Amino acid sequence: MSDSDHILFEVRDGIAFLTINRPTKMNAITAAMGGEIERLARKVDIDDDIKVLVISGAGDRAFSAGSDVNALDDLGTAWDGRNRAQYQRDYIAPLLGLRKPAIAMIDGYCLGGGLEVAICCDIRVATPRSGFGAPEVQRGWHAGSGNTSILPRLIGYGNAAHWILTGDIFPAGEAHRVGFVQVIAEPEDLLATVTKIAERLAKNPPIAVQSAKNVIRQTQGTSIAQGLSWENDGYTLCMMTEDAQEGMRAFGEKRDPVFRGR
Repeated sequence: MSDSDHILFEVRDGIAFLTINRPTKMNAITAAMGGEIERLARKVDIDDDIKVLVISGAGDRAFSAGSDVNALDDLGTAWDGRNRAQYQRDYIAPLLGLRKPAIAMIDGYCLGGGLEVAICCDIRVATPRSGFGAPEVQRGWHAGSGNTSILPRLIGYGNAAHWILTGDIFPAGEAHRVGFVQVIAEPEDLLATVTKIAERLAKNPPIAVQSAKNVIRQTQGTSIAQGLSWENDGYTLCMMTEDAQEGMRAFGEKRDPVFRGR
């Protein structure tokens, strides 16, 4: 199977489905696969016909076990690895920077770099048999793209420290309890559940959705005063759009709005 076959991509009704397709290797990601994910993430970001991104892993064993440890040498020296974005191999940065909403559809293990992919998403839906963890510390290093810096903001310092410093794998119920997973769905219902959420997001006006996501992300590391200032700027921008005017007219006329992304 070629590297291009390891990343599947399809767009249906404004929803992009990106599948990490290496099930025999727990969907571990090589440098070449990372480059393909980066390319597709940038495509999603600039394609106005795509409203939502859904990321999943092939098979039922793993969403992704993260970077392929056996292929880490492909990154070059430690310094090359530190500067990996310039080599088009950093699949986390473009996912984290997406303007569009993203949903992680998780069935099986979600570990290491796979956990970081899920961190990049705005909503996470998982099956009861899924497991979550950041096992890098057990091998002699820690994550380099989000587990140690963003995970504490999602689930709290203590919970993140428990996950990261032990390197243990935690069940879906625990991930849901601490707020990492938003919805738990049975395996046979997973795709339908995620698609329903994605369709709901895609139905909303894109400028408002993207502005709201931007404010949510940007204000996580700021003061309340600064956050409110950015929130007000985003609100003002949205109120100047044709979609906002259409939304108000539709409300008054008691009909469904027709949004055009303008």
